[in-house]
This record gives sequence, C-alpha cells and structure tokens, in this order.
Amino acid sequence: MPTVSQRSGSNTTRASARGNGSDAQAVTRAAVSQLADLTGRAADTVSAVERTDDGWRVEVELVELERVPATTNILATYEVRLDNEGGLIGYRRLRRYFRNAAEEG
Repeated sequence: MPTVSQRSGSNTTRASARGNGSDAQAVTRAAVSQLADLTGRAADTVSAVERTDDGWRVEVELVELERVPATTNILATYEVRLDNEGGLIGYRRLRRYFRNAAEEG
C-alpha cells in the first residue's frame, strides 16, 4: 500500500502551504513532508486535520518498526502543529501500537 507521501508526491514542502493558508490539502502535505524530514520515516496515513486558533493540527501515522508479518508492525501517531503558512510549530508522539490492534471506543 502506498504511503501518503507516495500518493501525493514527497517533494511537497512548506512553500506549497503558503499559497493558501486555509488549504487543508497543502497543509497536510507540508506536515507529512516536515515530519518525514524530522523522523526519517515516511507517513503511513493521515488520520486527522484540524484548523486551530494559531494554525493547524495534523495527526500522522508512521511505521516505527517493520516486522514480519506486516500486521505486527509497530505504528505511532504523531501530532504535528503548523502555523497558518504551513511552518512547523512543533510535533509530538501521541501513542504507539501494533498495526493489528483494534481501537476501542
């Protein structure tokens, strides 16, 4: 399955989000690109995009440890905060889990 960066083009950077600060797709691409640069890992999927008072909050899922079979991969959810222009304000890991673990709730 292709990652978000493979589907949307991994060369998209912060500059693409500057054209329109309200463009959720451009902000998402900027978040994915910047998180990949910081962690060295490609995004598996984007699970949330939210406009905030000071910019944007994007939740990105990354494969932190690949295992065999792939259903036992360890994934992590990261929160990426961006300003209105797509500039990185900060990021943090929210949780880690096995790919085959069902969420309750």
